[in-house]
Amino acid sequence: MKSQSCWNALLVMLILIASAASVTADSVSEAFERGNAAYARGQYLLAIFEYQEALSWLGEHQARAHYNIGVCYHKLGQLNKAVNEYQAAIKLRQGRYPAALYALGVVRQELGQRREAREAFSQAVDASGGKHVEALFELALEFHRTGNYKAAAEYYQRAIAQSGDRMPVCRNNLGVILVHYGLLAEAEQQFDFALKQSKGRLAEARHNLLQCRTLLNSFSQAVVADLKISQITPAVTLEGGL
Repeated sequence: MKSQSCWNALLVMLILIASAASVTADSVSEAFERGNAAYARGQYLLAIFEYQEALSWLGEHQARAHYNIGVCYHKLGQLNKAVNEYQAAIKLRQGRYPAALYALGVVRQELGQRREAREAFSQAVDASGGKHVEALFELALEFHRTGNYKAAAEYYQRAIAQSGDRMPVCRNNLGVILVHYGLLAEAEQQFDFALKQSKGRLAEARHNLLQCRTLLNSFSQAVVADLKISQITPAVTLEGGL
């Protein structure tokens, strides 16, 4: 009889735990939905409030909540607060959070912290198993700007491979590097490919293709200096709920 009573008590406890877990999951999901809706309306402070509500409950969702709060602070131009939130998200995932690492790199760039930005982008690449295309591209740009063309070319090529060769900006920038090495015919091919790949919309590729053809006829350092590398607007986006 006593054994039956203990079993009944245990069963009731398990039911209560399961019920509490279900309520928590629903509450967290609803908080994310309200936060995402506020973010979509441009109400970033309200979105932060909603994501902070999700932090009231323990669980794996806390990393996403901190990340989304960071995105909101980023939008508000409160960059140091964004850094803190991204770092909190990364810590909760033991450093394996590619989206947050990439976002941290972007905000570090905006703060003028180039070395820290490169480190964050590199960690995003590692955490993604080498598949984070945007982080690969940003690393390539960082090396390109500092004149480390060999490293830049390597990262452009990795970004091309991971994107399925759907990044004409990488082809354009590889062409600029090839010109610096005096490989004009190969550079012309890259510019032409980038222009076609972008359906004629990549202005830098169009400009560089014309300049490269000028160089093929008569080499000029002034023309080399006028070549333009392409950039992309870093895309830092929210993560949803459960």
